[in-house]
Amino acid sequence: MDAVHPKDHGTFAEQWEATAQGDALLDAVVRIRQEGDPVRYRHMRIVTVPVLRDGAVAEWIGTVADAEDQWRVRTRDRLLERVSAVSSAQSLPRVFASTAAAVVPDLTDALAIFQLRYPDEADAGTGALYATRVRTALADGVAPLGPISEDFALGALSRETIDRRQTRMITFPPGQPPEGFVSDASAAWMERARATSIALIPIVIDGRTAALAAASSCLGNPPPAEIELGLLEEVLRSVEEPLRRTLELQSIRNTALVLQRSFLITPPPIRGGEVAAVYHPASTTAEIGGDWYDATLLPDGALALSIGDVAGHDLQAATEMTKASSMLRALAYTAGTDGPAHTLSRLDQVTHGVSTAALITAMHAVLRPTTGHRWQVTLSNAGHPPPLLIPAAGHPRHLTGAATPDLPLCVTPGAARHEGEFDLHDGDILLLYTDGLVERRGTDISEGMDQLAHRAAALRSSDRSLSAFLKDLLPPAGEAIDDIAVIAFRADRTRHPMA
Repeated sequence: MDAVHPKDHGTFAEQWEATAQGDALLDAVVRIRQEGDPVRYRHMRIVTVPVLRDGAVAEWIGTVADAEDQWRVRTRDRLLERVSAVSSAQSLPRVFASTAAAVVPDLTDALAIFQLRYPDEADAGTGALYATRVRTALADGVAPLGPISEDFALGALSRETIDRRQTRMITFPPGQPPEGFVSDASAAWMERARATSIALIPIVIDGRTAALAAASSCLGNPPPAEIELGLLEEVLRSVEEPLRRTLELQSIRNTALVLQRSFLITPPPIRGGEVAAVYHPASTTAEIGGDWYDATLLPDGALALSIGDVAGHDLQAATEMTKASSMLRALAYTAGTDGPAHTLSRLDQVTHGVSTAALITAMHAVLRPTTGHRWQVTLSNAGHPPPLLIPAAGHPRHLTGAATPDLPLCVTPGAARHEGEFDLHDGDILLLYTDGLVERRGTDISEGMDQLAHRAAALRSSDRSLSAFLKDLLPPAGEAIDDIAVIAFRADRTRHPMA
């Protein structure tokens, strides 16, 4: 029993003891210590039965055979089956989580996966490379890793692994990693976990190290054998293709987000009122919508507000969004005495000629200050959710009458467009939003609209900034199923006088 690997000792001892109580056959594959330095273990198959005399075990009869290749084949097939469900449809953390869970504790006691933040260049001041810890899997009893900042400076061992794109492993006495090889945070954890090794395995995508897997033997257990380290490398290589596709989708989404946010302007300061807007992308790696908002001061002193949503969830939707929002702004600025319905009609005409979007919903409103601390609002709705009026006193209500929706853009050329009018008094808020704000899984959109009105009533306060009010209206993190764009105007000539 002294020669049995510490991680196999408990299970093998139970099997041996159970067999000794009767005439059953013991058939087990365990790691047995080999002679030599450094200490090495090899998988052996032990098949044996006890010989009983007078009810006691007198001796054992059995065989011992090398089982290294048999163990490798069976373990390889089992682990690869575990990660076979990993696909590019998953978010990057889920891909890494599935991979980490597959190899702990079979091949290692702890596995942490780090995505490189800046794989091609080091910090100009310190020369450090940075990564974000994406996922961690730990065997029972292993000390948890402490908190790590978003930008985690990598140690010398990581730098060498990234540069050479080859696995590197160092071994050491329990809880005593050598200085200078790993970061201070990693060294402190290895001491708590009584680690005996650290193996860094590069995850290479298109010839570049995109992530690092850090595997450790802990609790004083021996370092992994060469066959175990080889299997760990093979499992990680098996997910490189779905990882590559996931990273590509993430890159596309990041590009779309940058493009989209470049067109989401900072609302201008308004005399007699306050404008605020927020954009909230859905919590998904692969998709990005075509939502936008805009606020423009017109030559005659009026304020134009618009919000829209291009059908689709990809880079093309974001590209078409930039066309539509830019054209609407230009048409609104040059509209003169023409109202919002005429502006949307012209936009519909132009998009049929220069856009490939299949469908665009939009709301366009023009707000003009009038006498008696009022703003006159004229708006036109192209298939968009109705705006929400949040009065200074009274219950919020959706303006389904004043903003009866016409057909969306890009559906029928020359479709009739209509307008609605109403007044805003001091303290009233006009809220324009995309459908992501009121859509929830398993519920009707009308229910979401009612919930929005109730939330707005509870959060409404003249003492709070309009920006803070909008942020509190957003759903909790992880609940949004679509991107959300919101823009709002609050009439307030007391704090924002006209002159």
